[in-house]
Amino acid sequence: MKNLYLLRGIPGAGKSTLAKQLGDSHFETDGFFMVDGEYKFNPTKLREAHQWCQSQVELAMIQNHITYGLDSSDIVVSNTFTQEWEMKHYYDLADQYGYRVFSIIVENRHGGVNEHGVPEDKLQIMKDRFEVKL
Repeated sequence: MKNLYLLRGIPGAGKSTLAKQLGDSHFETDGFFMVDGEYKFNPTKLREAHQWCQSQVELAMIQNHITYGLDSSDIVVSNTFTQEWEMKHYYDLADQYGYRVFSIIVENRHGGVNEHGVPEDKLQIMKDRFEVKL
């Protein structure tokens, strides 16, 4: 069975670290903002960055299907995903390409560092809007 892992959590929770442990095919919107090995966030390009991440995941699913057929490697996406609707496109892709989806909330219980310098007030906004469907 093909698996799609959606790692959710606020910056500094350890999503990227866990993603690297779960699979070789790891995608995140932050990758869009990497320029010559340096993170250069531009809030005006956030929508474009999410579209880029979604298209990268779809390309990986297509490539996995061509290369491996029904039994392929897992795909991991690590983004904040504070609200349910933010994952919908990935669920749709999973349905289209035959992936089972696991939504995993990563908590910052280890005192991880927010490497991208997201201000504390923005972190609080993310925490306040975080939706969990049990």
